[in-house]
Amino acid sequence: MSESQKVADRSTAPPPGVSSVDRFFKISERGSTFAREIRGGFATFFTMAYILVLNPIILGSAKDKFGHQLDAVQLTTATALVAAVMTIIMGVAGNLPLALAAGLGLNAVVAFQIAPLMSWDDAMGLVVLEGLLICVLVLTGLREAVMHAIPQPLKQAISVGIGLFIAFIGFVDAGFVTRIPDVANTTVPVQLGGTGTLTGWPILVFCLGVLLTIALLARKVKGAILISIVTMTVVAMIINSIADIKAWGLTTPAWPDKLVDTPDFGLIGHFSLFGAFGETTAITVVLLIFTLVLSDFFDTMGTVVGITAEAGLLDEQGKVPNLGRVLLIDGAAAAAGGAASASSATSYIESAAGVGEGSRTGFSNLVTGGLFALALFLTPLLTIVPLQAAAPALVAVGFLMMTQVKHIDWDKYEIAIPAFLTIAVMPFTYSITNGIGAGFVAYVVIKTVLGKAKEIHWLLWGTSVLFLVYFAINPIEQVLGVK
Repeated sequence: MSESQKVADRSTAPPPGVSSVDRFFKISERGSTFAREIRGGFATFFTMAYILVLNPIILGSAKDKFGHQLDAVQLTTATALVAAVMTIIMGVAGNLPLALAAGLGLNAVVAFQIAPLMSWDDAMGLVVLEGLLICVLVLTGLREAVMHAIPQPLKQAISVGIGLFIAFIGFVDAGFVTRIPDVANTTVPVQLGGTGTLTGWPILVFCLGVLLTIALLARKVKGAILISIVTMTVVAMIINSIADIKAWGLTTPAWPDKLVDTPDFGLIGHFSLFGAFGETTAITVVLLIFTLVLSDFFDTMGTVVGITAEAGLLDEQGKVPNLGRVLLIDGAAAAAGGAASASSATSYIESAAGVGEGSRTGFSNLVTGGLFALALFLTPLLTIVPLQAAAPALVAVGFLMMTQVKHIDWDKYEIAIPAFLTIAVMPFTYSITNGIGAGFVAYVVIKTVLGKAKEIHWLLWGTSVLFLVYFAINPIEQVLGVK
């Protein structure tokens, strides 16, 4: 749909006799109807409902510094609760068809980068701090400065690197890729399957899931990821009932004793705001928070602008209505996600599915949020999904994030080399922070040697210095005599 058509769909004023709800959400004014909003709310939910399965799997499969793991049932409850509350708040206060939930990529940072350095409470405290910092950036107007500090190709490279990292996690979680034990006396770190070959029914479920997911994506089927997860879970349950399988991993695909249960809010409020500073160095904490802010902030900006433009809601200057309020709610969602131990919550690009079905206002969020609230009571059904049925979704999300690589100018080395290092270092070092740091430092060095130091934003200079300290923290501590 062209921009002119989208704008034409909106009336300049609501027709007489409309209800107070219609006037509040500007449903008629934006050329929509209650039926379209409801249909769009359902579409958005079913497109992003996979997060109710993936977020507990990603966070639940990781251990903190002390070897503790989060409970899958409690994680499902926390994920659904945050998504329900913040999606409804965005609908009422922001009046945009923009749903929120725990962010993929962000939860990987928390699970595999932050948690191993501290306790889960400390890690979630950093997520809360990240959300509060984003709110401060919005309220002070510093978001423009941050937006302009990072070159666009580096932002895209970060997204691509996170995509590869997530896909790698999917392959590892499913057992498609395994670590070769050190006793094998080989320099090769990973291998196909557990012995260099693919064996076992669980691996078959994963492989079929990947093929099904990519087939659905290729045909542009709405809700492709969710359809694949549900289908392969059913297949896994059938296989589990007729085959002798010793272990599926964290979750066995067996029919639960009951489908509905009381939500378990045991993780809500379990965070330590400043506990991380006692577990690792201050420079590491600062860089971890910066990584969360960077990933969350720019993903949100792109999502908000993209969804609003698709809905034809940009004003004559191409600006998003109520942008400050929308970004503030998104920042609050990040803090709420941390406070609930569900990881940072953010705006979802899957909201485009609802827009495609006719959503133009925040009323559709009431439907989407209501469905997430209903999911609170369906935890037993949601926690039977095995890793092998959910991991294909991680591979698919990795592919979708990888598509941004086409926007990077690979003929321009001052951009291409930092972008490459950002993308490569993330999965190869199993660290998003390392990838961002490598890209930033390389960008500053190359720009400087080319005599273009003046083009580097001061925020990027400062961040690169922090990353240099981060990478060289061990020799620096030795020089300073710090143990």
